[in-house]
Amino acid sequence: MTARKPAASETESFDEFWASVARPTTTIIRGVTVAVPRDMPMLVEQRLEELQDSSSLDDVAELVGLIFGENCLEKWRDAEMGLLEFQVILAWGMANARGQKVTFQEAYDIVQEQAAGGKAPAPNRAARRSRSAATGGPSKATSSGSTGSARKTSRR
Repeated sequence: MTARKPAASETESFDEFWASVARPTTTIIRGVTVAVPRDMPMLVEQRLEELQDSSSLDDVAELVGLIFGENCLEKWRDAEMGLLEFQVILAWGMANARGQKVTFQEAYDIVQEQAAGGKAPAPNRAARRSRSAATGGPSKATSSGSTGSARKTSRR
């Protein structure tokens, strides 16, 4: 028997392996080049729990920095990023960091759905009417007293 030659993956370190698996990609958000989050830093979960009741801008900046890189929040603020934009970026970043590849459009849709309370908007009057007209079924029967003629008895 000949000795099996180890595959390259058996001789490389975990760091080399992980670098090949988690190749960093970047995107530009409001003029700032950021790495697309590929994994949630373990510290983020801990800090989220610790800071869940905090409204401090420094705490928010810390969390954003852990996910997107240092000073991102300040740079986005300087670029006049709006609150809705920020919510979309957070939804996008958190989803990608959890391993769900989400587009900016999908993140926007998630934010809009959450803003609506998780419900689809109520249909307008025309939509409701078209839905009832689209069933194609017969009308409800009406009483013969209001639509029928009086019954005549035959004479024998």
